Amino acid sequence: MQQQSAQLRWEHHTQRPLFGLALAFAVAYAVPIVRPDADRDIVGLCTAVEWVVWAAFALDYAVRLALAPHRPAFIRTHWLDLGAVLLPMLQPMRLLRLVSTLLLVGQRARMASQIRLTTYVVGAVVGLLMFGSLAVLSVERDAPDGNIRTLGDAVWWSFTTMTTVGYGDHAPTTGLGRMLAVGLMLSGIALLGVVTANIAAWFIARFEKDDMEERRQTEAIRELTEEVRALRGELAALKGTPVEQPVEQPVE
Repeated sequence: MQQQSAQLRWEHHTQRPLFGLALAFAVAYAVPIVRPDADRDIVGLCTAVEWVVWAAFALDYAVRLALAPHRPAFIRTHWLDLGAVLLPMLQPMRLLRLVSTLLLVGQRARMASQIRLTTYVVGAVVGLLMFGSLAVLSVERDAPDGNIRTLGDAVWWSFTTMTTVGYGDHAPTTGLGRMLAVGLMLSGIALLGVVTANIAAWFIARFEKDDMEERRQTEAIRELTEEVRALRGELAALKGTPVEQPVEQPVE
């Protein structure tokens, strides 16, 4: 129990710093793509920031694993975190660092009880749009047959892909770009499902609340009827006259 409390304290105290590092990663990832003519030192600094952020999330996973009361169970239940930590080590590509960092940020956000589902969904949509646009722009900008050349083209493509509209005016031509498109479409469908389920759950909870209130009022009327009947019985007993039982009215 004490070890589990230590794990929860660690997750609580590191929540905001890790999200701050995630924002730094977003800036570092975006700068070389938005400014392809940036100085080499700036590009090197951005790459270093990306690796530092990934290393911070990897360290966070290692500490949480060390503090977990049951480590095998922690690994089984947090297998996606482990995969995200190992992914950039297998193939040190910027795109893999992007994917792994997004996965790690998403897992930590899901653990944060103070973050509401709506906030999480909005953040996920904005993050996927931004990083999807940047990722496809970096892949498709120099493709011979590519038609996604500017950031505006990439953002428009991300919107139409996530909403599964697919106008077809902009589309990836490389294999990696198409893999990004598949991931973005699946993510859009999943987020739409989450939003739909959240709205349905809200309506169901509202109906259940109204139904519980109606049942409570019905029970209160029944109790009041029983009390009136008992009082009339006592009054009749005092007077020595027979009791006329009240006719129960159906409760609507």
